[in-house]
Amino acid sequence: MKKIINNPSDFVPEVMEGILLAYKDRVKVLDKDKRILMKSTKTKKGKVGIVTAGGSGHLPVFLGYVGDGMLDGCAVGNVFASPSAQKMTDMIIAANNGAGVLCLYGNYGGDTMNFAMAVENAEFENVKTMEVLVKDDVASRPKEEAAMRRGVAGMVYAFKVAGAAADEMLSLEEVAKVTQEALDHIRTIGIALSPCIVPEAGKATFSIKEDEMEFGMGIHGEPGIEVCTMKKADEIADSILAELLLDMPLKKGDEVSVMVNGLGATPLEEQFIVYRRLHMKLAEMGVTIFIPHIGEFATSMEMAGLSVTIFKLNDQFKKYLRVTASTPFYTNYNK
Repeated sequence: MKKIINNPSDFVPEVMEGILLAYKDRVKVLDKDKRILMKSTKTKKGKVGIVTAGGSGHLPVFLGYVGDGMLDGCAVGNVFASPSAQKMTDMIIAANNGAGVLCLYGNYGGDTMNFAMAVENAEFENVKTMEVLVKDDVASRPKEEAAMRRGVAGMVYAFKVAGAAADEMLSLEEVAKVTQEALDHIRTIGIALSPCIVPEAGKATFSIKEDEMEFGMGIHGEPGIEVCTMKKADEIADSILAELLLDMPLKKGDEVSVMVNGLGATPLEEQFIVYRRLHMKLAEMGVTIFIPHIGEFATSMEMAGLSVTIFKLNDQFKKYLRVTASTPFYTNYNK
């Protein structure tokens, strides 16, 4: 195992220390707890709080989106492991500013179980909460079982919409409603070229041959749709787009935002080659791309590969994508 780390057991706290030292003007820890990151800038009284939680190892998700215009708080566990219900509870209570808190997170067993307990605990403390689960990974379940899908890079768009809606001083119910509506129009699928290594495990999470790729693999190494021979960039883009359009058809005149997301070890140059092809194919269909996102938004340690997310837009979603946001890992894509 080759990693630029110190002791594997110190991986998460030392990452947190680095983030805090680099971005102390925007984020802070809650009561010296290095597993709970909070926004440090001033929040309007009566604004709905937006929080998330999940395992470490996916930067910029989840920690990187705490800040103005997006998340008010984030709790993290060990690599690929949920934080405890108590840490989630503490985060929810701290994020409450008089209007309640939206818990917005990926559909994974440990996270859903712990958030259920945390929400119950928070409401016992008179903090009103609502939950919206991200379920955008079309490879994880067929369309008829969409309610059981995993949440992946599409959650970044959900964070952006929820944060913008909260900044408009909408009610908790209104923020939850528009965030769910956005997620109903978000689809993602990815491909993996190599495994990743969890620091404390010290070995690869799965194996794949040099001339192969896995279509539809999850961000923790969950099995995809198929293992196939490595394809050229245009073929990969075409296959991904075809799968997304089967699940969420588009027509001439539609507007979308497209995210090409590197999983940790894919050069930006390769991501732009894929985006180029997606742009060409969508333009042929008469579909316009608005504020594209290309880069690393939700990774899996050093996994090679990428995911593509399509967000089908309306005027409200476009407005929310334009609204200023400033977090350690998200510079607003104003247009």
